[in-house]
Amino acid sequence: MEFLMKICLLFLCSLISYFCNMVFQKRNQYCYMLGYECYKAADDRKLDTEACVKVVMRNKSLGLEQYRFLLKTIVSSGLGEETYGPRNVIEGREEFPSEKDEYSEMDEVMFDTLDTLFAKTGVSPSEIDILVVDVSLFSPAPSLTARIINRYKMRDNIKSFNLSGMGCSASMVAIDLVQRLFKTYKNQFAIVVSTESISSHWYCGKEKSMMLSNCLFRSGGSSILLTNKRALKERAIFKLNCAVRTNIGYDDEAYGCCIQLEDEQGYQGFLLTKSLTKAAAKAFTGNLKILLPKILPMTELLRYAISTLGRRMIKRKTPDAARSLSFSFNLKSGIAHFCLHPGGRAVIDGLGKSLALSEYDLEPTRMALYRFGNTSAGGLWYVLSYMEAKKRLKKGDKILMISLGAGFMCNNCVWEVMKDDLKDTRVWEDCIDHYPRKNLVNPFAEKYSWINDECLNFVRLDN
Repeated sequence: MEFLMKICLLFLCSLISYFCNMVFQKRNQYCYMLGYECYKAADDRKLDTEACVKVVMRNKSLGLEQYRFLLKTIVSSGLGEETYGPRNVIEGREEFPSEKDEYSEMDEVMFDTLDTLFAKTGVSPSEIDILVVDVSLFSPAPSLTARIINRYKMRDNIKSFNLSGMGCSASMVAIDLVQRLFKTYKNQFAIVVSTESISSHWYCGKEKSMMLSNCLFRSGGSSILLTNKRALKERAIFKLNCAVRTNIGYDDEAYGCCIQLEDEQGYQGFLLTKSLTKAAAKAFTGNLKILLPKILPMTELLRYAISTLGRRMIKRKTPDAARSLSFSFNLKSGIAHFCLHPGGRAVIDGLGKSLALSEYDLEPTRMALYRFGNTSAGGLWYVLSYMEAKKRLKKGDKILMISLGAGFMCNNCVWEVMKDDLKDTRVWEDCIDHYPRKNLVNPFAEKYSWINDECLNFVRLDN
């Protein structure tokens, strides 16, 4: 009886929370997206497998074991032949990057996407009230927001914010920040710029756990235009329904599973440990506990409450039978599309399995990883752009964005599609007809997948 009371109380609280959230959302939470743009570098920046092999072979401190590990990782990473790398790496200057390389990389991403965004939306830089830039590994003075303000001669009362150290989930942090500011400041335009500094953070040492970042991270980024002006609702393409952030930095293992540091030789890099998947699962589970009541219909929550009660009652009578029963939420009862962080093939597989997603659901994320690689905080927008280019989105559809990042954090949000026939191809324009790719095996897998001494000698001579 006591447990039954708890279930009823939980259901009642969820019901109250649901309706309070609906009322609160109508009164205060208007966050519309008017447009977004993703960055696509020039063709001479493409970092195909052959180029990656040349980069690997330039690192003379590597032994046979490290060569074998790196080349096997490259061919099984889920990345294709058209991802983009920083110019200094392409030109063979990865060990000694200059300050000019850093600024040039940031300027290309920020100004290219912002120029296009302002032109497409018709919103002037002078109309922007809030500016947020998230770049985890590069925090210069003057700041990157100051650099944008100077370039576009923005107003002197603009509210600007620079976010660093947030990793791949930084874009969702920036979106949540804007949403909260919108509750205080009315009739605002906001810009979020999400990217990462790769040029000066290419790892040149020989620690395996720090080499992984070179195999996954690529150049990219995005700019997003948001507003809380209700008069512009008809122009909006998406509306933010909710955002939930979870940080488990109190856990030492989770805190250290994805961290920037120096190796024993003094080379700086990004350490990715085996504990990362465990930390991701813990942060993701905690996030879902808060997110699910906000996004699932009441019928699904009620079904879960009844199922849980039934299992408890059966367990008291026949414990063995109770163990054979299982129940999970049907996420698709509240979500139509899943925009997962394209962090790597293992991350995509793990999230897909946890959420019981089909290959159709995972296709946009897999294709974004294959075409552009892991572009850190900007990655989610390439996935969303793929959905739009493939004309998957219909008015009223809900899109769940899931991001994971250093800290360790899991930051998720739900967007609602505001228009039918969204079909802007953006960065997919020249290749969308060739996707989805059925065979995502790297074309050089046959050449490098079984690395041995003879193969390595051939590669050295070839480069």
